[in-house]
Amino acid sequence: MTFDMHGWLTEQSITEVECLVSDIAGIPRGKILPVHKFIPAAESGGLRLPEYVFGQSVTGAYLDSEVLNEIGADVILRPDANSCRLVPWYDEPTAQIIHDACDHEGRIVPFTPRAVLKRVLALFEDAGMKPVVAPELEFFLVEQSADANNPLVSPKGKSGRAEKARQAYGIDAVNEFDPLFEDIYDHCEVQKIDIDTLSHEAGAAQMEINFNHGDALELADQAFLFKRTVRQTALNHNLHATFMAKPMQDQPGSAMHVHLSVRDLETGRNLFVTEDGEDSEAFFHALAGMQRYLSGAMALMAPYVNSYRRHSLTEDSPTNLAWGMDNRTVGLRVPTGDPANRRIENRVPGADANPYLAIAASLAAIWLGLREQRRPTRPRTVSGEDLTTLPRNLDIALDALERAGPLQEILGEQFVKLFIEVKRGESDAFLEVISPWEREYLLLNV
Repeated sequence: MTFDMHGWLTEQSITEVECLVSDIAGIPRGKILPVHKFIPAAESGGLRLPEYVFGQSVTGAYLDSEVLNEIGADVILRPDANSCRLVPWYDEPTAQIIHDACDHEGRIVPFTPRAVLKRVLALFEDAGMKPVVAPELEFFLVEQSADANNPLVSPKGKSGRAEKARQAYGIDAVNEFDPLFEDIYDHCEVQKIDIDTLSHEAGAAQMEINFNHGDALELADQAFLFKRTVRQTALNHNLHATFMAKPMQDQPGSAMHVHLSVRDLETGRNLFVTEDGEDSEAFFHALAGMQRYLSGAMALMAPYVNSYRRHSLTEDSPTNLAWGMDNRTVGLRVPTGDPANRRIENRVPGADANPYLAIAASLAAIWLGLREQRRPTRPRTVSGEDLTTLPRNLDIALDALERAGPLQEILGEQFVKLFIEVKRGESDAFLEVISPWEREYLLLNV
């Protein structure tokens, strides 16, 4: 049944509408309109953005592009009625609606992150399959600071003291920030963001929230909105929340682990297990595809220079694509449990990754594995901390993506070219910055 967007806007007494799209970085872009202007604009195709928004770097720079129209042509925003949600932190009733970007013939433009995920999901649907995903997002709470040159500082909780020792899975450590998390859960409930468990991770004031398993596009939408929700809620509590992959030198990094399985579209049966409850051929083909293609997709899962600081040969941040049963030191962990719920956990993506692109890359690799029907390596039963097979910096990862022909075919060649243009520009911008390390060790010594 089609959702009645106009009726919902009226029923909720909405006064303003935020028209949201995700850019390559996962930053919400778009327009804010009074509701009485939004409705006719949405119906007439009057909601427009310049297409170069999707080629904008995380620094805000607009780069030369072979993909985007050099005259700055517009794309038309088309609301996805099923994504209508309230914005819970405003006093005035405000809606947020995720939009798809279309050309003037009504076709979704292929270089937007949401379109890339839709493209991959269409392959599964045409083959009678439906991916099921569940992200896990880690983030740090830090004190607010207006000076980007200052190192981040862990915040004080209810006790008035900041964490010093690591408090992995500490209940009392989470309770230090109870008012904040109560607001996060309340805001997520209002937005129908289906989060599950909250736990304290290994870092000081580092938290993880898990999502329940569900439709891949819906969960990507939810993760996209969740990051915004956490940041805004933290601001309302005079804190900053960051999803940087490695925000502090002496603390662990933050990940976005993605659990993935594939079901039969008609019966709902998990295709990763046989009717007897054994691991199926499809399960092994999916693992083989991820082992073969996720190195090429590394830049989508670790999209910034900072992302590779997280992969520092530590147990919780695998630098390999080995797989193993309940082995957290490998990139592809297979949780034990009920065979009907057999799934693969991709532990490579960082929390800084765009959820649409991290999920699309993971599923594209699975799709290629199912198509090619290869076999994975043997499961690793020992630690993989000393095993390094993934690209170790952004430039190498972009080189690998440029060589990954089959992956480009699945994700869309236009998108991949645009993504590489943006990321090369960001990498070049980073090289122009002189760091404190260079001044400390090179200034008077070389």
